Amino acid sequence: MSTEAAVAVSRHVQVPQWTQKIGLILFGIVIFAGGVYAGSELVSDLSEVKEASWLPFLLLGVALLIALGFEFVNGFHDTANAVATVIYTHSLPAYIAVVWSGLFNFLGVLTSTGAVAFGIISLLPVELILQVGSSAGFAMVFALLIAAIIWNLGTWYFGLPSSSSHTLIGSIIGVGLMNQIMGGPNGTSGVDWSQAAGIGRSLAFSPVVGFVVSAVLLLLMKALVRIPKLYKAPEGAAPPPWWIRGLLILTCTGVSFAHGSNDGQKGMGLIMLILIGTVPTAYALNHAIGHDQIEVFASTTARAEAALKAHGGDGTVADARAVLTETMKNRTVTTDTLPALRQMMADIATNVSSYGSLAQVPFDKTTNVRNQMYLVSESLNLLKKQDKLGDFSAPEKNDLGQYKKAIDGATKFIPTWVKVAVAIALGLGTMVGWKRIVVTVGEKIGKSHLTYAQGASAELVAMATIGAADAFGLPVSTTHVLSSGVAGTMAANRSGLQWDTVRNLILAWVLTLPISIVLSGILFWVFRQLF
Repeated sequence: MSTEAAVAVSRHVQVPQWTQKIGLILFGIVIFAGGVYAGSELVSDLSEVKEASWLPFLLLGVALLIALGFEFVNGFHDTANAVATVIYTHSLPAYIAVVWSGLFNFLGVLTSTGAVAFGIISLLPVELILQVGSSAGFAMVFALLIAAIIWNLGTWYFGLPSSSSHTLIGSIIGVGLMNQIMGGPNGTSGVDWSQAAGIGRSLAFSPVVGFVVSAVLLLLMKALVRIPKLYKAPEGAAPPPWWIRGLLILTCTGVSFAHGSNDGQKGMGLIMLILIGTVPTAYALNHAIGHDQIEVFASTTARAEAALKAHGGDGTVADARAVLTETMKNRTVTTDTLPALRQMMADIATNVSSYGSLAQVPFDKTTNVRNQMYLVSESLNLLKKQDKLGDFSAPEKNDLGQYKKAIDGATKFIPTWVKVAVAIALGLGTMVGWKRIVVTVGEKIGKSHLTYAQGASAELVAMATIGAADAFGLPVSTTHVLSSGVAGTMAANRSGLQWDTVRNLILAWVLTLPISIVLSGILFWVFRQLF
């Protein structure tokens, strides 16, 4: 951090010693308790795994450290945005704000649905997901995570609020493209461009929403709420009136919670891939699904099979798995897809029923059962996306939907200890690296000091945008929404923008995708050679 930035932080972020100590003690207790819980749960799960070699456990430890390192660096960027407004309006002392934000990030992660996590995973090449425990699978995970960490650290060093979401999406695309190039005439799959386009639109649209809606909200506040103090910069280091302070703390809380529920999931999805690849016995299938639910699953399968039989799925194919794998690689539904789908449904039901519960599936069968469920779920999703269910009646569509929900519950689950570990990594990252990004958001975007109304407008829009994206399972960038929201309020207030900073922000945002694509692609090639 430059001398000027350090002076700025000391001027705007004055922290009494006792608040620093209390904040650090509370945060330390939470970190310690969470770490003990996550560690004990992991050890308990692994104690039931019978491995002849220590190598899977070594790979697991290295991969988990890298994945949590990504979330740690993510905390440098995104969580710092949530506290910038309360710090620069003197609504909360810096370390109290950071601990408060960390707490609600933690709660956001714990209550997240997992939709964003598995939406991110669906971008990856299908054969790499099916073989995540292979050398290619580990090369994929290491390449995309290390590429994302490198770019995030670089932009953080220069105080640029870059998007961790953009970086991770670019890294995934880079791995997919390199996988396709290396496959050559073998036809290995690359990137699901339809899925990538949907996520890309949400990432590209979010800064526009942040800028425009924040500006409009500020203008509406000026027209409807005629309280001059709202639209003035804070005087000295005194906190604002209690009701303004409450509004700003509320919006900071909302952004922190929404950030945890959205951004925290990106690391969780990748950690689940790591766990499935290294110790499938413990994590490939949801052991919480017991015998009583298996019986319900059998009847759900029968109804779904009947729906497929009624619309051309009553035939047979020589190799159902090969047909569905090709369907997902090419994103093309053929005449063999429905029969293959029905056959695999029947095979899954037979296997699962014979074992009695998912926890009883033998070690050598676990990965196969999970991969079958994954292929069936993704094939059903493709049928829906491409509108191939048009001739199905409403009850038949409901039966297929209920079946998909059942198999997703068996494979798309996230243990609580994973959520806790991710929340801890995010919080620690915030504690270590918040100042650089806070200074940029609070001082370097606009030419004047952030007012109470500007801070509240930007935070309200960020909170609503991220929360809506989480509900639809779409990843958005907290950084983009909030930074552009602050810029929008500065423009609406005619305060003026610091164009050097704005140009640097836009340049970083534009370069994030291509650089992360190239970097992860190169790393994937290198790791494939090494492994």
